[in-house]
Amino acid sequence: MSNESTNPDLSFSSRADWLAGFLRADRIRLDTLVQLVASWSDPDARDAIVSALDELAEVVARPRTVEGALDAAVEAVEDAAGMDTAQVPIDKTHTLRLLGELNTLAERLTRFDAGRRSVSMPRQRGEIGGAA
Repeated sequence: MSNESTNPDLSFSSRADWLAGFLRADRIRLDTLVQLVASWSDPDARDAIVSALDELAEVVARPRTVEGALDAAVEAVEDAAGMDTAQVPIDKTHTLRLLGELNTLAERLTRFDAGRRSVSMPRQRGEIGGAA
């Protein structure tokens, strides 16, 4: 992975072969863990969180999961811990830097597809405009 960002903790980068890219947002993981343990001190919340984590572990361990089971199990953990939406605030400076990094990534990924006007990406859980 090649990451030449001045702020690698919140950045876009290219895979070494330029066939895919990455969005790195370390703050989301930090906030997730902090929100999870912040609720941990309440014994009732802890029991609900442990129960939800046990269910998530069962879903992850299953060889074939039912469609939507993973998302539902993750949402149950988020609800039990009272977690906020996974988002990172960005200011103008970060926005312009990220835009430059994303433009570089787009140029690399579409280098052999110059005539293509738009790129459609698969929707993923938590995507802007999608179901969280």
